[in-house]
Amino acid sequence: MKDNAILLISCPDRKGLIAAVTDFVFSRGGNIEHADQHVDKDRNIFFMRIEWSLEGFDIPRGEISGCFSRLAEKFDMEWQLHFSREKTNTALFVSGELHCLYDILYRYSEGQFNINIPLIISNHPEAGEVAESFGVDFEFIPVEKENKTEQEELQLQLLKKYEIETVVLARYMQILTGRFVDEYANRIINVHHSFLPAFAGARPYERAFRRGVKVIGATSHYVTEKLDDGPIIEQDVARVSHRDSVREMKRKGQDLEKAVLSRALKWHSDRKILVYGSSEEVKTVVFD
Repeated sequence: MKDNAILLISCPDRKGLIAAVTDFVFSRGGNIEHADQHVDKDRNIFFMRIEWSLEGFDIPRGEISGCFSRLAEKFDMEWQLHFSREKTNTALFVSGELHCLYDILYRYSEGQFNINIPLIISNHPEAGEVAESFGVDFEFIPVEKENKTEQEELQLQLLKKYEIETVVLARYMQILTGRFVDEYANRIINVHHSFLPAFAGARPYERAFRRGVKVIGATSHYVTEKLDDGPIIEQDVARVSHRDSVREMKRKGQDLEKAVLSRALKWHSDRKILVYGSSEEVKTVVFD
């Protein structure tokens, strides 16, 4: 993998921002390989992702943040600096449905994600064999209403032990508490069917089938304390008809869930997502 630096930037929009950032790289011998920007005109916010090769760049890796901070202060920027060779430690949480787990682990084994997966946590034992077959540590942690607080504390201890930076809920059918979410704000990725809010709760495909829905879909988003209401990363849909059984609808839905979750994880690990906004208006910018 190339040794590249990646900057994610957001700030009030004004003239000269693109020129200032690109000059910071160019004037120090950096070769820009990717650059993308967007302006939210309603909020007057500028967003940018810029990636450049460190080969020939005359600022040592450890000093880039200090040098860029002076420019960032001038333009009132919020910013993140990442490096392409840094792989984030990622934990997978899963319950009884294993299709997303299999898909992520296969893609991971093929080198499609810039991550390490050292840990899988499940409230069902069935995922243990899958974890073993891919050489990943597995922890079976059953969660009931009576022991939820204690079990979640155990989960958090394991995440710290494995130095986990990102959590992926690969069809994990438990609600995380606010404390857990706060510990990993904008670093927990979830996926669910897109029948919400019309068919919330148990057996959504059966109820959607009885209503004769014509489109099914899947949504991947960052987790917030408000269930299934976090900033959306990716969505996709497929058409269905009266010819599709409940079983066929579920199969199509699971295919969408796998694709949508894998894209969300890919973009997150490639540092292509910025979250912005507050309260009820939190959303994402996903760069090309």
